[in-house]
Amino acid sequence: MPKFAKADTQAKNVIKGLTKAQRIKSLGTARNYMQSLKTVANWSKDIGINGIQAMSIEQARIYLEYRAEIVGQKALDMERQAIQAMMQLNGKLQPKETLYRVKSCLEEIKRSRAYTKDQARAISHRQTAKHQLATQIAYAAGLRAHELLTLAKARERSADKRPALDSKWHGRSGELYTVQGKGGLIRHVLIPTTLANKLEQQRLAQPITVVDRKINYLQRYDIAGGKKWSDSFSKASNRALLFSTGAHGLRHSYAQERMVELKSLGYKYETALETVSQEMGHFRAEITLVYLR
Repeated sequence: MPKFAKADTQAKNVIKGLTKAQRIKSLGTARNYMQSLKTVANWSKDIGINGIQAMSIEQARIYLEYRAEIVGQKALDMERQAIQAMMQLNGKLQPKETLYRVKSCLEEIKRSRAYTKDQARAISHRQTAKHQLATQIAYAAGLRAHELLTLAKARERSADKRPALDSKWHGRSGELYTVQGKGGLIRHVLIPTTLANKLEQQRLAQPITVVDRKINYLQRYDIAGGKKWSDSFSKASNRALLFSTGAHGLRHSYAQERMVELKSLGYKYETALETVSQEMGHFRAEITLVYLR
């Protein structure tokens, strides 16, 4: 097992290097970078990166995508700038090269509200077949927009090893698939058999590479996903219901419905919350609380 230096120590070492190279101009910046890099170091340890200095540009992007659900744009930009300064110092970025600016989706998540089953059905009926199936799967499995583009049968791709309670998917049945979520986490998702059968009818002869929000995904099924699906969902919601809380509302629906299901099966609140967190691909159970409002 590799030994990990404490997050505080790792951050301090980077700050020392940046200060010595005169890349930090104020105590305020040093303080902000220090806090940001400590957060990065803790995440790096969680996923097995041996220290923040070993982080690759791709891993930095994965980290920022993960944090985009947790913090606002100002904090996200500060963390990006701290990582960027570190990588310019250690040579992983050229002196004036920058990291891709990831957009925070925290406000979108906070604005979104759960749709009822009937509302989700009404919305899907006002979409094309390709978008309709995507909406039905997103509702049933609690998927993010881009995750629809990454669906693969469980036997085709291994899920990352993460904690899993016995209560995971208790009370539901279907077929296991994997998706690649925020933070690069590959997790299992459960799709009802009827929808899984429809999905398999849309299987591509060969996987194709699709680009969504400047990120490449390997797509195995001819269904909608990403920004195009999200936009279609919002338009259909406005047509069907005269309002839209965004496609992320379907994840709110999943979280709230599963909490009710699990508590009705006798699970305590804490266990139910952790279970839903695992099913939704959250690194921390407290993130799931935002979806229960």
